Amino acid sequence: MEDTKTIYRPTLKAIEEAAEKLKGIASVTPLSKNARYSKQFGANIFFKREDLQEVRSYKIRGAYNKISSLSNNQIENGIVCASAGNHAQGFAISCKLLKIKGTVFMPSPTPNQKIEQVKMFGEEYVDVVLVGDTFDDAFHKAKTQCEALNKTFIHPFNDEKVIEGQATVGLEIIQQAQSNVIDYVFLAVGGGGLAAGLSSVFKILSPQTRIISVEPKGAPAMLNSIRNNQNIELKSIDSFVDGAAVKRVGDLNFAICKETLHRVVTVDEGKICQTILDLYNKDAIVVEPAGALSLSALDQFSEEIKGKNVVCVISGSNNDITRTAEIKERALLYANLKHYFIVKFPQRAGALRDFVVDILGPTDDITHFEYTKKANRDNDVAVVGLELKSPKDLEPLITKMKLHNFYGDYLNNKPDLFQFLV
Repeated sequence: MEDTKTIYRPTLKAIEEAAEKLKGIASVTPLSKNARYSKQFGANIFFKREDLQEVRSYKIRGAYNKISSLSNNQIENGIVCASAGNHAQGFAISCKLLKIKGTVFMPSPTPNQKIEQVKMFGEEYVDVVLVGDTFDDAFHKAKTQCEALNKTFIHPFNDEKVIEGQATVGLEIIQQAQSNVIDYVFLAVGGGGLAAGLSSVFKILSPQTRIISVEPKGAPAMLNSIRNNQNIELKSIDSFVDGAAVKRVGDLNFAICKETLHRVVTVDEGKICQTILDLYNKDAIVVEPAGALSLSALDQFSEEIKGKNVVCVISGSNNDITRTAEIKERALLYANLKHYFIVKFPQRAGALRDFVVDILGPTDDITHFEYTKKANRDNDVAVVGLELKSPKDLEPLITKMKLHNFYGDYLNNKPDLFQFLV
């Protein structure tokens, strides 16, 4: 087993110096009480609104703090980052503000909206290079260029200056809370930059505060590593929560977090999607999936946090509108309201009408229908998606389908078949 002794932890002096550097660069974002969540949980729930930064995430803090610390020689040789999201934007605006030339490596499938945002923030100081199919491809290409041309790689999380920059979020929360005791802080954890920085500040200035880090269920890199007391790389991840889905957390970050976090929990991606929709519809707040992580975990602590002062870090709002349909779909699947079936239709006139009239309930809605004619001598088949009003409607629906010989298979609990057919 590797040595997990902490070799670095940010000092209060270093974090305060980072905060001084960031004056006029990163916004001091609001710490505001949310009435709806406070009522729901019987607690004082405050949002730390890092989604209101100019680049719409806290990432500018770490990127600027790191880049502004570089030597003249490093600046002359050039700097590089790899990112398909918030780190790239924080890097780009830092390059422009500091008038330093930088290169951003992004995967080729990166949505054009994100590419244009990086170019807008960086202007003539940033070149965007699209390479490979995944973040790992872009990451390896960026590192290769750094080694070949002696450029400096600006890591999104596994870096002392980046951690100290992200730690200023925690410093601001404590300053804004003034004399009020903060009982809990919930925050997203991906690579661990924010978690390591913020938890270090609270360890020094507010050690009684419980720090709860939240990961997506499909990418529990920090949770697995802490459970095993060593930094473990996941073999595969669900990349939907792109701002927090990593295969391996930073070594520096892990060494800090295993000693400063009180708990790490995971949240189903579908639950995260429902939180995104609720924030938009009920609070007029737009968040990206990682930005909803902290709030999505609150119901796991509903008894614990009653009557307490709770801060949830809303980490970012760089949400691509083209993902709305997928977000709604995942939320419905998680709520057990969206169901996919293989339906067998007898080869006779009126079979589809009978299915609609005799099988479906009055509030059931067909949202997907893909028909394959003449699957065999007796039946045609279709992949049918149904949206129900209540999870209780599922069993009666399946019973009627079987009774009338329409039932072929249920796809929701067959992920491989589901991905292939839907």
